[in-house]
Amino acid sequence: MAFIEVLKLRQSQRDFSERELSWYRLSRLLWAADGCNRPGTGHRTAPSVCNAQEIDIYVAMSSGLYRYDPLAPSLRQLSGVDIRAVTGKQDFVATAPVTLLYVADLSRMPPEEQARQLLFAALDAGHISQNVYLFCAAEGLAVVSRGWFDQGELAAAMGLTDGQHVMLAQSLGYPLAVAAPPRYS
Repeated sequence: MAFIEVLKLRQSQRDFSERELSWYRLSRLLWAADGCNRPGTGHRTAPSVCNAQEIDIYVAMSSGLYRYDPLAPSLRQLSGVDIRAVTGKQDFVATAPVTLLYVADLSRMPPEEQARQLLFAALDAGHISQNVYLFCAAEGLAVVSRGWFDQGELAAAMGLTDGQHVMLAQSLGYPLAVAAPPRYS
């Protein structure tokens, strides 16, 4: 599919089928999000301000909570508890098959940029989120980015430390219905 066609298909969708993604498709999605695309360098598919690489991707599914390691690449299970219901205030979050949580570890940011660390982390989470949107458009998946969640409750459910902040959540899965045709030809 031509890149311009992917851009035409990119949209936010909030209605998800309960069908789970295969591990293969999930691994490809995570690589597209922020995988290492230049082996031996640690450089990723998404840019990072000051090359801090401060965003960690956590994956919430019915089988538990996982953390993506882009250098391995691998997905490590942190908990067998389904925390999807606390990842947002919207009614669909508890049943969307996958929720990606973009967590900034501010200890990786340059100390001289302390005043702008959260801004930089928000930019980096946005870059990763857009990669996910484009992957989902190309693969026929439904996706929506979300910022409406209880930071304290979610951080506690994830076992985060004081220097870690959830910047953005992104729910995804197979669409409940057939997607609308592109708006432009």
